[in-house]
Amino acid sequence: MSEVRYYTDEHVSKAVIDGLRRRGVDVTTVPENEMLSASDEEQLAFAASQRRVIFTQDDDFLKLAAQGHEHAGIVYAHQRTPIGEIISGLILTHSVLSAEEMMGNIEFL
Repeated sequence: MSEVRYYTDEHVSKAVIDGLRRRGVDVTTVPENEMLSASDEEQLAFAASQRRVIFTQDDDFLKLAAQGHEHAGIVYAHQRTPIGEIISGLILTHSVLSAEEMMGNIEFL
């Protein structure tokens, strides 16, 4: 089974990304992939094509999943969730679930 790799929505704090990277988690971002102008549908499809779980604080991704859009997994946190709690939750997800287990699933932090 392969490890969860993350793709973060463009609004995710750099502190979250840095915190994950310092802990050895494979994470890439919307700007790093030159996807800033892409729609949410395109973001979800891109993450799926890369077999990356998308981390977002935008509930539009939850709506897309509910409409049947395929995805490699979504981890969602409310916008007011503290950075430390986000990092801990993403590390926990990374530690206990595989990329295969995340396929098509949604985890809430």
